[in-house]
Amino acid sequence: MKPVDKKIYLASKSPRRRELLRQVGIDFELLLLRSDGPRGPDVTEEVLPGEAPLDYVARVALEKAKFAASLVTMRRMAPRPVLSADTTVTIDGAILGKPANPAEATAMLQQLSGRTHQVLTSIAVASADFSAQVTQVSDVRFGVLSPAAIAAYCATSEPYDKAGGYGIQGPAAVFIEHISGSHSGIMGLPIYETVQLLRQAGLPLP
Repeated sequence: MKPVDKKIYLASKSPRRRELLRQVGIDFELLLLRSDGPRGPDVTEEVLPGEAPLDYVARVALEKAKFAASLVTMRRMAPRPVLSADTTVTIDGAILGKPANPAEATAMLQQLSGRTHQVLTSIAVASADFSAQVTQVSDVRFGVLSPAAIAAYCATSEPYDKAGGYGIQGPAAVFIEHISGSHSGIMGLPIYETVQLLRQAGLPLP
């Protein structure tokens, strides 16, 4: 199935992913999946028992893309590639989700302080006759964080909607001593890999 135009469907609520797509001139229409409600989420983001971080992030991204692509077909929407993504932070083999309260955020930052962790972002593109996926891994090293710095940061709204309790594009940038990998991947959408997948899906990108 060839796209009817140069637009994609974005199955993500992340404002950072929207910003990154606009940055490189990719036009999109939001196709949001249900995350709660009486029938539950369209795609669960619960970690399965024994699931490794790489397997988890890849599964969630691909399931989102395939479910959204099925909606395009079922609703007889204009045929376009669907892009989805999932990002997680991992250290010592554990997945750090979004902290629910200051105690959880403080514990996460204490764990990340002075150490290197990984940010995994898996992207998936799907349509009625196409499916492909890439997972990008970046290393991020935090400097040693003082208790005062952690407390001041956790008193803001910053940690509570972000995996690992921080975003590289926000105030927590002052914590980051070194990165190795993709800056846009750490933000939530590795642009180079995203463009490659969308080209494979038939989107006419330069």
